[in-house]
Amino acid sequence: MASTTLPRFDVAGLSAIDLGQGCPVVLLHGVGLNAEVWRPQIEGLRGAYRVIAPDLPGHGDSPCPEVTPTLEHYVQSVAPLIRSLPEPALVIGHSMGAIIALALAAQVPSKVCAVAALNTIFERSPEASAAVRARATELDGTNAPDPAPTLLRWFGHVMSPEREACERWLREVDPKGYKLAYTAFAETNCPSRAAIGSLTCPALFATGALEPNSTPEMSRAMAALAPRGRALVVAGAAHMMPLTHAEQMNNAILALAREVWT
Repeated sequence: MASTTLPRFDVAGLSAIDLGQGCPVVLLHGVGLNAEVWRPQIEGLRGAYRVIAPDLPGHGDSPCPEVTPTLEHYVQSVAPLIRSLPEPALVIGHSMGAIIALALAAQVPSKVCAVAALNTIFERSPEASAAVRARATELDGTNAPDPAPTLLRWFGHVMSPEREACERWLREVDPKGYKLAYTAFAETNCPSRAAIGSLTCPALFATGALEPNSTPEMSRAMAALAPRGRALVVAGAAHMMPLTHAEQMNNAILALAREVWT
């Protein structure tokens, strides 16, 4: 993967990649990463759409929250960007970014014309909840965490350019921003059944067949709850499928975009 970074702009108070023209597509990354993780989607979509990929607070070039945030803090940090757009957006999120995307679709439905939740958790088991909270407590917010356990969960033992890129981003992330976001992610019970059931726009719930945490069963359950939901399980993919299975994800995103903008 390319190691050069795409230019950032201030978009409603967040540092963001903002490229292309046309109907807006907003891309929200997960914990420990930054807007660069969306490069395959940015390159695949910018020719037809305006693509905005913000760095979430405490990640990339966006400053850390000034208070200890909940998941809702991150939702409200992105809401001004969504509201600033001249027309409703297709909002796509990955991992924690997917939880934020679903919350925005539920809270400001007039500004979200479709939503895609990639590799998102839903109703974690008690064991899974305990495990993610334990990982959050291990972070001290001062020292960069060892990326090896995270990379093992995301990629197994397979080496690839995508793994190397993720390792670089995890090593570069602000330790404080990482701890704050990971703690908010670990403590959240979202997305809720009520929020998913309230969605009025088309909603895609996609994950990898090999995803151990954001499982296919979770995506199918959310798709069944959403009035206009559908599930996609990508064969051979795990947690970082927007990178590892970019062509399949881009095709799914383009199909959703054509559904709302034809």
